[in-house]
Formats: sequence, C-alpha cells, structure tokens
Amino acid sequence: MVTPAVPVRVGVLALQGDVREHVRALAAAGAHPLEVRHAAELSAVDGLVLPGGESTTIGRLLRVFDLLEPLRLAIAAGLPVFGSCAGMILLAREVLDAAPGQPLLAGLDVVVRRNAFGRQVDSFEADIDLIGVAGGPVRAVFIRAPWVEKVGDEVEVLGQVGDRIVAVRQGSLLATAFHPELTGDIRIHQLFVDIVVRNRGRRGQYR
Repeated sequence: MVTPAVPVRVGVLALQGDVREHVRALAAAGAHPLEVRHAAELSAVDGLVLPGGESTTIGRLLRVFDLLEPLRLAIAAGLPVFGSCAGMILLAREVLDAAPGQPLLAGLDVVVRRNAFGRQVDSFEADIDLIGVAGGPVRAVFIRAPWVEKVGDEVEVLGQVGDRIVAVRQGSLLATAFHPELTGDIRIHQLFVDIVVRNRGRRGQYR
C-alpha cells in the first residue's frame, strides 16, 4: 500500500446508490472522500468512484446533471475511476441486455452482461481471490450483478467466480461486479487509492 504525504481526494458520484458506504471505505483506506454531483466538482478530485446502485437510473441522472460528457472526457484524460456493480456497467464500452438508451462512459474495453447473475432474489456471496489484493480471499456480495463476457487486449482480469469474470483493471480504471463497499473489507478501496496515488502526478485535461 502506498501512503501519500497528503491524502488523495477521491470523489464518489453521489447521484444514486451506495454513496455513504463508499465514502466510509475510502476514508478508512486513507483517502479524503468528496461527494460529486456536478461537472465542476470533477476538477477537485484525483480519482472517482462510481457506486453500486441502478445503472439505468444513474445513467439518466448523468444526463440530467450534465455529467455524462464531462466524465467521458475526464476518463479519456486519465482520471482514475473505480466502478462497483452498476459502476462496472457504466464504465463498459458495450453492455448486453441493457435498457434502451442506456448511456455508457465507455472507458473500459469490456463487454458486460447486465443482471447476468439474476434478479434480486438471486443475490449471493462468495469468497474470491483477487490479483493485486493480498491477505487471502475477498468476500464478495453480488446483488443483481453483471459479469464481463469479453475483455480487450489491455484489460487485466483480476478475479472470477467459476469461469465468470467479475473484476478487471485497465490502467487506472478498476471495476468489480460485486459490492466491496458493503462488507467492511477495505482492501479493494486501498487498491484503488494506491492507483490514484500513483497517478496523481499525471495531470490531464480533467484538471
């Protein structure tokens, strides 16, 4: 784990979903969390979390709050982003079984299947090993979860449930099909904070 002299400022997209849970986990991981609702607030953060929630609703609100295009530009300029569950869907370049008109940020070169593990009643937990996360398996909570059906050449697969890909990384972008913010285990948030710290000196046009 990289310990910054000055805590990195990590935003949490605060339009819908597990915002408070991510804020708590980021603070425990050594970051300074900020809630982000407007495009101007992107300039105040070194990284951003897209929380679990309802991807269609979050996508619609991105348009309502005029955040969709600024976020796309920020990601293209190198802003580190971590998406959990719905956040993974939003980060994908393509989504199967998506709602009509589903807006995507298209930062991750992956194809994701929405609600792949089933409906709310099919929610489950599993222990999975993740590349880059030390200390043994991570307890993963899956709620109407997606999975990754296809990855591009630059995408690293970090974790699977059986033969289903549930965690990936591409450069400074990280995504999980599950909800690490719900377990009290902050190791994935620590991994993302480390990514943000290592990226902080690379100032892109999202500043």
